[in-house]
Amino acid sequence: MSHVKLRPGESQDQLLKRFRKSIAKDGLLSTVRRKRWHVSKSELRRIQKKKAIRRARRKLRKNGR
Repeated sequence: MSHVKLRPGESQDQLLKRFRKSIAKDGLLSTVRRKRWHVSKSELRRIQKKKAIRRARRKLRKNGR
């Protein structure tokens, strides 16, 4: 679990910014979003395959220009 302590002379905005950065670095938010709903393994594979195809098309389009 991430936590941050208030440094001397630090504003609440700076503290919040450091907390958000630590949460992003830990990958906590993406884990929560991913586990929000149950996704079966076959559904997960289908989604990953779809993303891979999309990435490949985007890369091909980018290199083709």
